[in-house]
Amino acid sequence: MNEHEQVTTAPGQSSDIQQKVQEMRELYADAPEVGKTALENALREMAPGEPASRMESAGRVGSRQGTVSELTMIIPFAEGGAKRLRGLLQLREGNFQETDKVGTVHDMRFVFLDNDTKLLFATAYDGEWDAYIEDFVTKIPNELDVLFCNCEG
Repeated sequence: MNEHEQVTTAPGQSSDIQQKVQEMRELYADAPEVGKTALENALREMAPGEPASRMESAGRVGSRQGTVSELTMIIPFAEGGAKRLRGLLQLREGNFQETDKVGTVHDMRFVFLDNDTKLLFATAYDGEWDAYIEDFVTKIPNELDVLFCNCEG
């Protein structure tokens, strides 16, 4: 889209949505042609007045769409932490059945980043943050300590 073209949006869309559409087009101005075409197709398929996101807060931290919330952290490893955690994950073959005691956990992911200097920890869970953390702290505190003692802070 060049500077002379108008932002085309569905009738009745707010100026806020029109502004967001314009910003997206500007962000994609230097994207490969396939990306620009895909963006225009996706914008045409959006229902008029459809909210850009159904995402809401999961409590103090995290986001939720529907009844599932997410938590993602990138944490620096403590000295020797990556080696210890990798050994623990290999020993357990990735099986942390203790999380079944929590009941709200859908999944957990551990990703070693930046030449084993950082850990990306991501989890999806049901409900609110406070209930999720309370379950972890009261039901599997030792497991949390074994995992996260390998990280700074």
